[in-house]
Amino acid sequence: MVESQEIELQGHIIDSGIMTQLFDRVMDMGGNFEILVFDVGKKKTDPSYARLKIVAQDKEKLRSILSELHRLGARLPPVKSVHYVPAVGDKNAPKDFYTTTNHPTQVRLEDEWVTVDGIEMDFLIVVDPSKKKARCMPLGKIKKGDLVVVGEEGVLVNYPARPRTSSTFEFMHGTVSSERPSETLIAQIAKEIIEVHKSGGKIILVGGPAIIHTGADKAVAGLIKKGYINVLFAGNALATHDVECNLYGTSLGMDIKTGKPVMGGHRHHLYAISEIMRAGSLQNAVDKGVLNGGIMYECIKNNVPFVLAGSIRDDGPLPDVIQDTMEAQDAMRCHIPGCKMVLMVATLLHSIAVGNCLPSSVKTVCVDINPASVTKLMDRGTTQAIGIVSDAGTFFPLLAEQIEKQSAGKK
Repeated sequence: MVESQEIELQGHIIDSGIMTQLFDRVMDMGGNFEILVFDVGKKKTDPSYARLKIVAQDKEKLRSILSELHRLGARLPPVKSVHYVPAVGDKNAPKDFYTTTNHPTQVRLEDEWVTVDGIEMDFLIVVDPSKKKARCMPLGKIKKGDLVVVGEEGVLVNYPARPRTSSTFEFMHGTVSSERPSETLIAQIAKEIIEVHKSGGKIILVGGPAIIHTGADKAVAGLIKKGYINVLFAGNALATHDVECNLYGTSLGMDIKTGKPVMGGHRHHLYAISEIMRAGSLQNAVDKGVLNGGIMYECIKNNVPFVLAGSIRDDGPLPDVIQDTMEAQDAMRCHIPGCKMVLMVATLLHSIAVGNCLPSSVKTVCVDINPASVTKLMDRGTTQAIGIVSDAGTFFPLLAEQIEKQSAGKK
């Protein structure tokens, strides 16, 4: 038996590519569609409206297709209030609970659309009908009695529109290529950073230890000192090798200036950890004059907050490292509000973790020498990211140079 359902879409659904994605999803999943109404906006700023009938071979197939289309912003007419069920226990959500995208989302509470606060992908939605409030909540923090949204009815996803003004994030949205001119792209990213900085928006760096290994640490430290990086997310490795570099002039036991191994250098990162442990913390090491340069030094001297998240492979770790991963997630989330741009450089797993915490409205740049690393970030949901295939040691010095030139009004 053939099943069908009408859906609606509204907004910049043509130039944002939503209609093309919708057609592809329906056909790829074995369904069909019929366009009933298609009102195209007459001007660039005008929204468009489409009403379609989606057809599938059975109810289950139709339900699967509609679920995919919902995440592109499709909704079922007429709009009904959202359905919610109380959790029967802590961490015990009702069956068929709704899981979020990272796009702006609203829920229908009676006759009013309510914005879901703290949007983040793969979360649940908890509502308070009496206060007309809705918020994102991780599964592990659901409490008994929380009213959890079930199903997709009454939930509206606002798929992000293509920027109306020209920018790097317009023509490179969700793309990666090793054949793009890196220097030109870096100049455009520098322009975006300057604009975000001037507007008062926060810029977060998610950095890996290759920043130290490739000699990019001085450029990064300079950007922190000048206020172009406002938060640092990293692991034990970046901080450890940053300290090692500033205490011993090595990274992974290699002389940073010559690139040659140093006798006994394989112990330097452990010596570095020991020195910070002896001081009690990175802050104490700076205060006592043990640490007097580098990325962590500039963070502390310029009151730039940092979150160092631990992993199972850590040496030490440094006393500042948060070893509980859930605690580290919460610490990172505290710094995301107000963030307008994120630079993810040479750290795949950390980048994916932070990407999962970001709303799709945050401009995201992922830099890695391996094209597959950049692609994996996008495949795991951070579709707003643009990718640059580059070495950290090349990227940061060029970025710092471009920011300096453009800030001074030079070409």
